[in-house]
Amino acid sequence: MASRTLSRVTKALLAPALALGVTVGLGSAPASAAVWNSCDQWGNTSLNGYTLYNNIWGSGAGSQCIWANSGTNWGVWANHPNTGGIKSYPNQTKAINKSITSLGSLSSSYNVSVPSSGAYNTSYDIWDTDHDYEIMLWVNKTGAVGPIGSSQGSVTLGGHTWNVFKGTNGANEVFSFIRTSNSNSGTVNILPILKWIKDTKKWMGNETIGDVQFGYEVTSSSGGLNFTTNNLTVSSS
Repeated sequence: MASRTLSRVTKALLAPALALGVTVGLGSAPASAAVWNSCDQWGNTSLNGYTLYNNIWGSGAGSQCIWANSGTNWGVWANHPNTGGIKSYPNQTKAINKSITSLGSLSSSYNVSVPSSGAYNTSYDIWDTDHDYEIMLWVNKTGAVGPIGSSQGSVTLGGHTWNVFKGTNGANEVFSFIRTSNSNSGTVNILPILKWIKDTKKWMGNETIGDVQFGYEVTSSSGGLNFTTNNLTVSSS
């Protein structure tokens, strides 16, 4: 933070972020109203029907702190070294627990503010309850990051056009949908994507969808970068 003297009001606004040891610009104080924060590796809480996870899981990780104003408005400050490999996936999770054929709808709207540097993707991570299948929907990416597996061409589904990849991480199959152009806000109709995987490609059966996660898969953020989920909602029926 610049060394100039801060007003008493500004200090009050930034106090929660400063308590995290975060270097915060004066224009990025959404954490000022934070009702929860954590710098713990596995820090988590439940708010408004969503679960928030700090989730620093990769090797060689640096420091990271998560804050939340609500279950749908939260953010992360991350300072991970400029080395390869995913360091963390701070995320917001909504439990669904319905089979694909029993879902009448499943969609999500997102609005984020993300840095122009570093290496990361902003993505949905969708799991079946047995964790046999992982469906990733990348809505934007920056830096040297890429999906697991081989290219399966492109498809327009759920209101977006995606490049599709299919592979395995050794524990489960991974289907990755990479949006062809970066987007910081929009709506994704998730159910047609699941049905395309099940019915058109026949890559999986009538799985029970457990969690729909949304967050930032961070490979590097040297010096400390801010990732803000201005609003993220998941709805199903």
